[in-house]
Amino acid sequence: MHTAPSPLVDRFGRVHTDLRVSLTDRCNLRCTYCMPAEGLDWLPRAEVLTDDEIVRLVGIAVRRLGIGSVRLTGGEPLLRRGLPALVARLTGLGADLSLTTNGIGLARTAGALKAAGLRRVNVSLDTLRPDRYLAITRRDRIADVFAGLAAARAAGLDPVKVNAVPVRGVNEDEIVPLVEFALEHGYRMRFIESMPLDAQGAWDRSAMVTADELLTVLGARWPLEPVPRPGGRGGSAPAEEWRIAGTDAVIGVIASVTRPFCGTCDRVRLTADGQLRNCLFATEESDLRALLRGGADDAGIERAWRNTIARKGPGHEINSAGFVQPARPMSAIGG
Repeated sequence: MHTAPSPLVDRFGRVHTDLRVSLTDRCNLRCTYCMPAEGLDWLPRAEVLTDDEIVRLVGIAVRRLGIGSVRLTGGEPLLRRGLPALVARLTGLGADLSLTTNGIGLARTAGALKAAGLRRVNVSLDTLRPDRYLAITRRDRIADVFAGLAAARAAGLDPVKVNAVPVRGVNEDEIVPLVEFALEHGYRMRFIESMPLDAQGAWDRSAMVTADELLTVLGARWPLEPVPRPGGRGGSAPAEEWRIAGTDAVIGVIASVTRPFCGTCDRVRLTADGQLRNCLFATEESDLRALLRGGADDAGIERAWRNTIARKGPGHEINSAGFVQPARPMSAIGG
């Protein structure tokens, strides 16, 4: 008889059911808020988890730890060779599978990913203007992103979410146009507060457009009604959602800095080189790759996983004087 897995609980009683898996630290953009123009020193291929290793770790997470939701991230996950085959294997484990991407390779892969069992995609897009996209990403690829979004919707990856990070002096004048674009094409718009996760360590809090500012701008354009969170106020979903009154259109706002949701966080992260992180801003990691390659059995890996979550702190402390930015940038941690 199959027994239900014991929940993955930390010392604050938070149950972890959401796993973020980075498939690569490589990216085909060079976004100014993420990495320098010349890129970063990518992980050597031998250090990156193989498909078999990813499937084994996700299998342990689903069968033994109660993980129900798996999101594939990067870097840019569409750069991973043979991705549809890996998606099919992961879908077979029984997890709800989604993916975060810059959208550049989505036009040619959306159909295959959907057929392999992928449910949803989040596409990062901070501007609708080709000149501004080039300035932000250092690549002239916005047409590919638009094509990728359309392909994802046509393939039935639903909902297609568009993620934007508004930054003062860069793109804050596009908050309303981005929502109008999403409404026109049937996408779901989400805005994310800028976070200190750039490789250069140049994050400037004063350039961050806060959730309150966002809602003021949006509220001046549309009447907004708060959408109740699943499970009430303490629901674990990071996005606060607002419905445009009289419609089905929903706008998400992720206030990681000004209204952190650490108290209900249910996420754990696996980097492309097999390091387990109990927080996006963690300053320590657990080396699951070494256990895998050293011959550890599933029970040993499960113990390491539980021990890592047991050490999780109460929150990320961005707003405290003692905050230390992680040594790894977002591209290496996984979104």
